[in-house]
Amino acid sequence: MESPAKEEAGGELAMEIESSVTAEDWRRALSRVVPSVVVLRTTAPRAFDTEVAGASYATGFVVDKARGIILTNRHVTKPGPVVAEAMFVNREEIPVYPLYRDPVHDFGFFRYDPGAIKFLKYDEIPLAPEAASVGLEIRVVGNDSGEKVSILAGTLARLDREAPYYKKDGYNDFNTFYMQAASGTKGGSSGSPVVDCQGRAVALNAGSKSSSASAFFLPLERVVRALNLIRDSWDAFGTKPESVYIPRGTLQATFQHKGFEETRRLGLRNETEQMVRAVSPAGETGMLVVDSVVPEGPAHKHLEPGDVLVRINEEVVTQFLRLETLLDDSVGREIDLQIERGGVPFTVKLQVEDLHSITPNHFMEVSGAVIHPLSYQQARNFRFKCGLVYVAEAGYMLSRASVPRHAIIKKLAGEDIAHLDDLIAVLSKLSRGSRVPLEYVKYTDRHRNKVHVPPVCMLDGVHSQHFFGTGVIIHHSDNLGLVAVDRNTVAVSISDIMLSFAAYPIEIPGEVVFLHPVHNFALVAYDPSALGVGASVVRAAKLLPDPALRRGDSVYLVGLSRSLQATSRKSIITNPCTAVNIGSADCPRYRAINMEVIELDTDFGSTFSGILTDEQGRVQALWASFSTQLKYGCSSSEDHQFVRGIPIYAISQVLEKIISGTQAPFRLINGIKRSMPFVRLLEVELYPTLLSKARSYGLSDNWVQALAKKDPVRRQVLRVKGCLAGSKAENLLEQGDMILAINKEPITCFLDIEKACQELDQSMGSDGVLSMTIFRQGKEIDLVVGTDVRDGNGTTRMVNWCGCIIQDPHSAVRALGFLPEEGHGVYVARWCHGSPVHRYGLYALQWIIEINGQPTPDLETFIQVVKGLEDGEFVRVRTVHLNGKPRVLTLKQDLHYWPTWELSFEPETATWRRRTIKALQTTTV
Repeated sequence: MESPAKEEAGGELAMEIESSVTAEDWRRALSRVVPSVVVLRTTAPRAFDTEVAGASYATGFVVDKARGIILTNRHVTKPGPVVAEAMFVNREEIPVYPLYRDPVHDFGFFRYDPGAIKFLKYDEIPLAPEAASVGLEIRVVGNDSGEKVSILAGTLARLDREAPYYKKDGYNDFNTFYMQAASGTKGGSSGSPVVDCQGRAVALNAGSKSSSASAFFLPLERVVRALNLIRDSWDAFGTKPESVYIPRGTLQATFQHKGFEETRRLGLRNETEQMVRAVSPAGETGMLVVDSVVPEGPAHKHLEPGDVLVRINEEVVTQFLRLETLLDDSVGREIDLQIERGGVPFTVKLQVEDLHSITPNHFMEVSGAVIHPLSYQQARNFRFKCGLVYVAEAGYMLSRASVPRHAIIKKLAGEDIAHLDDLIAVLSKLSRGSRVPLEYVKYTDRHRNKVHVPPVCMLDGVHSQHFFGTGVIIHHSDNLGLVAVDRNTVAVSISDIMLSFAAYPIEIPGEVVFLHPVHNFALVAYDPSALGVGASVVRAAKLLPDPALRRGDSVYLVGLSRSLQATSRKSIITNPCTAVNIGSADCPRYRAINMEVIELDTDFGSTFSGILTDEQGRVQALWASFSTQLKYGCSSSEDHQFVRGIPIYAISQVLEKIISGTQAPFRLINGIKRSMPFVRLLEVELYPTLLSKARSYGLSDNWVQALAKKDPVRRQVLRVKGCLAGSKAENLLEQGDMILAINKEPITCFLDIEKACQELDQSMGSDGVLSMTIFRQGKEIDLVVGTDVRDGNGTTRMVNWCGCIIQDPHSAVRALGFLPEEGHGVYVARWCHGSPVHRYGLYALQWIIEINGQPTPDLETFIQVVKGLEDGEFVRVRTVHLNGKPRVLTLKQDLHYWPTWELSFEPETATWRRRTIKALQTTTV
C-alpha cells in the first residue's frame, strides 16, 4: 500500500490513470506481449571494439513476425562476431543472426527463420514512440536477473535524461535523450520492451542504476526509421538480406542538451534565446551544446566544447532527434551550422561523414591478438582519430611484449603503422620467430612510465599520474646516491619512484629530496646498498660546471633508450643562453621561469632526455624535458614537451650543500640526517628584451652602452613580466619595469640576479633586500626590494575535505599574480567523482576563503574550522575562482564516505603520514 504522502504527490494525474486503466487491461495487454518476448543467449567468440569475449543472456522481442526480426540492444547484438540463440516462452529455441546494429545508439536487430517456430502462437509487438509521455504507466517485460519471464511495473518519470555513461573505455550512447523510470531492472533485462497498457512498445530498456533502482530506456524514433528501411530493403530484394545498409551521418562531434540557464552562462545572446524560444515547440528548455570533438573528424578545428548550436541549414535545431535526422539525410553532403561561441555568432560549413565508414567491420587475428581499425566509439572515448590500429585483445605475442588491450600500434619493425593494411603488410614480411621493435601508445598513458603519482596526491596542478625520463647520477657513496632529473619527470615530492640503472640490470625505489622552486630540476635519492653487487659497478658522473658552454662548442648528447641502452651523438651548441618562455597552463602547474637553457643543432627529438658531456665524459649540462601547453583557439589546449640543456652549475651548487652542509633544515635520507639547502629568490617572473628594443622605450644611451659593455653577447635588459602574489617584491616592481642594476652593478641576465641573491646569504647581518635601479615609464628609479627564501621540499601538506584536495596556493598559482584580497585562502587542487564537492559543484581552480562565515586564510586555520563540522551538516562555502570571480555555495558534509583527513611530510622521519581530522563516530553495541 502506498503511503498517504505518495498518494498526495501523485495528485489528480495518478487518480486519472488509475481510473482509466484496469488490471484487466494490463492482463490482456501482457497476454499478447509475453509470447513475443525472447530470452537471448549470446556468445562473443572474439573481443571486438568495446566488448570482450564472453557469454551472456539478455532479452529481445519480435517486431516483425513475417520477416523474423527481433529488436534488442546494440550491446546484445555486439559490434563484432556473435553467436546467439533465442528461446521463446514455450521453450522453443532457435538460432538468430545479427541483421543490423546501430553504430552509436543502443539498439540492434537479430533475424531468425519464422518457420522454425512450430508450436507457439505469437504476434509482433508494435512500436509506438509517440505514446511515451511523463506519467505513463509502463511494464518492462523480459528476462530479468536470469528469470525466464519477469514483469516489472513503473512510471515514466523523464523523457529527456542524458544518455547513461557506462565505461570510460567501453560502449556509451550519446547524441540522444533517454527515458527514466524507477522500475528496478537488473542484469538480463537489456533489450526488454517497455510497453503501455495497449501492448505497444513505447521504449527499449537499455540499462539501469542498481543503487537507485532507476532504469534507462532508449526512445524508439530512430529504431522505427531503421526498421522501416530494413523492410523496404527486404521488399526490394525479394529475399531475406544477410545485412542491410541504414544511412547514418556524423560530424564526429558529441552534443549535450543544456538548459537556457547554462547556455546563457556559455555566452548565448538574449536575442538568440528569444528567437529560439519563439520558433521552438512549446516547453523547450534548452539548446544543443558541443561537448567533445574527435580529432581529425569533420568537426575538428571547427567546433569546440561549449559551442552552442543554433541552426542547421537555416533551421533552428534544439533537439537530438532533429539533429540526427538532418545528418542522416545529408551523408556525403555539406551542411551549414550556425554556432555561438562565447556570445559570438558564426557559421561553419561541414561535410557529413558516413558513420558506417568509421565503424569497423573486419579484424585481423594473429597469435591470439585481435586487431582492427579504431572505432568511432573508442576514438571518442580515447581522444584519438578514427581508423588507427587498435588492439581489442592482446593475445600471446603482444602480451609477451607488454602491449595491453586498448593499445594503439604506431610502429612495427621501424615502419609507421597508420592503418590495419600497413600492419598486415609488415607482418607478411616477417618470418616465424622474428624479433622486431614495436611502438604503441595507450589512452591512459602515452609513455612507458617509471614514476607514479597516487591519484589522491596529485598536488600542485600535476597533469598526469605517470611520468618517465632519464636522469644522471651526480653522487654515489656507501650510504647515499643522488640522481638529477628534470621536473617534467619528477613533478611533485609525493611520488612513487623506481630507478632503472644502465650500468647494472636492477630496479630499485627512490625518493624525492629536492625540487628546485624555479629551475627545471629535481634530486632523487636512493640507497646504494639496495644495488647489491651492482653498487660497485654504478658510479657518479663527473661534473664540469666551469667553464660555461659557448656558442660553437662541441658536446656529446648522451642518454638512454627505453631498453636502457646508451645512445649518444655529437652536437654543436647553437645558443648557450636562450631564455625559457613557458606560458601558464589552464590548470596551473610547475613551469620553469627565469632560466637560460642550451640549444643544439641536432638532438634525438622532444622525448629524448639525457646529459651533455665533453670528450672526457664530464657532464656540462642536463638535457632536460620541459612541460608546456599549446593552446588552440579560445578553449582548446594540448600538453606538449620539449628538451633543452640546463647548465650543470646550478645542480652542482645544490649537491655541494647537501653533501657538505651542516646547517638546518635537516632531512633524514637513508637513515642519516642531511642538511638541505634553502633557495633565496627574487619572486618575480622576468623576460629579456634586446637593447635595440629597450632604446625605443626611452632607455638612455648611457645605460644601453653600460649594459652592452657588461654583456656583449646577450645585449639585452631584463623586464618584469609579473610578481608572484604574496612575494616581497609584490607592489614594488611593476609589469614592464626594466631592471638595470643591483647594488649599482649592471644586470643583464638571470644568473646576475641569482648571484646577487646568493651574496645576501653569504653576507653577515643581511636583511634580505636588494638595492635595485629600474627604468619605469621613462624614469630611472632606485628601489629596495625584498627577496624570499624557499626550500626544496615542494608541497608537503594537503587536506582531503568532502572529496576535494586542498593545499596552500603553490608557486604556479601565485605566479598568476593574484590572491584573494580577503586574507587569501586555501586552494582547491583536485576533486573526486561521487563526492559532496562533486554533487554540489565545488570544483578545482579556486580558493576557499570562508566556511560558515569563518575566514580560512591558511591550511591550519582551515583544519581548525572544518574540525567542528558534523556529519550531514550543510556548510556554507565562500570561494574565489582563479579569474577573481567570487561565489557562495552550500554542500552537505558526508563523513561516512568522505572523512576529513590530512597528509603531511615529516622530514625528521622522511615519511608521509595520514591523519584523520574528522570521521563519522561509530559505536559497538
